[in-house]
Amino acid sequence: MLETSARLLRLLGLFQARRDWTGPELADRLGVTTRTIRNDVERLRSLGYPVTATPGVAGGYRLGTGAALPPLLLTDDEAVAVAAGLRTSAAAGSVTGIEEASVGALAKLEQVLPARLRHRVNALQKYTVPIKTSSQSADPSVLTVVAAACRDRESLRFDYVSHDGAEAVRTVEPHRLAYLRGRWYLVAWDVDRADWRTFRVDRLKPRTPTGPRFAPRELPPGGIAAFVTEGTGAATWRYRFTVRLHAPARDVAPKLPPPVRVEPVDDKTCIMHAGSDSLDMGAVYIGMLDVDFDVIDPPELADRLRALAARYLRAAGD
Repeated sequence: MLETSARLLRLLGLFQARRDWTGPELADRLGVTTRTIRNDVERLRSLGYPVTATPGVAGGYRLGTGAALPPLLLTDDEAVAVAAGLRTSAAAGSVTGIEEASVGALAKLEQVLPARLRHRVNALQKYTVPIKTSSQSADPSVLTVVAAACRDRESLRFDYVSHDGAEAVRTVEPHRLAYLRGRWYLVAWDVDRADWRTFRVDRLKPRTPTGPRFAPRELPPGGIAAFVTEGTGAATWRYRFTVRLHAPARDVAPKLPPPVRVEPVDDKTCIMHAGSDSLDMGAVYIGMLDVDFDVIDPPELADRLRALAARYLRAAGD
């Protein structure tokens, strides 16, 4: 059995790694009785850690919010990850106003880092080149509210401005935050539309308090990364078109970016769903695939292909 001081550190680490624990779960992790867990929780409370307890079969323990930030327990890898993340945040500026706070937190962390870990952090920083983007940064207070709702599985209502400027109030079950090409995105189940949606965090304003808790859902097929990459790319298309390609999907798909969907038809053809900012751009892009194709929709794309074909024939001469 662990000594009391070592056990308290282990218990604190468990509370900081996961929000909710039952007494039997903690007792099993630490190899003690539930009575010992109750006593250790009281010791943590006497040290200033706000551990709350809920009685009953469905009850348990939770490390709550206190008046001051208590000491955090980090493994070596966690400490390196935090330090590297703070340096990247200070340089990249993906969150509004976070640069100064990141530098301050990094100075405090590096002061207590062991030499072996400081060497790893410095090596990572030395050979990493952060590139700032011109994208709209996210408000850290908004990110905090959204991340907490994801963690606690609490419904979220927010005012949202879509890419075309339309304003609406959305009610969602938030699941994940994703960072892509200089922007933060929320992946959530849209309650009103009964489907998965991606929202830009810099375009939403949460309405607090958050709503009731919800049961977690199975995430979109292909995972969060693929869903966000495909959704954010397609959202900016002004024109969408459907084309039958005279080539197998397995040969075409590797040439296409994630937002473009390819549906196999048979061993010789497939259907491509894509889009672009202009019909001319779409026509040229399809031609670059170097396969025969038929336009299914829209008819305007076929018109542009005829105009481009005539232009190319004139340019080629005799």
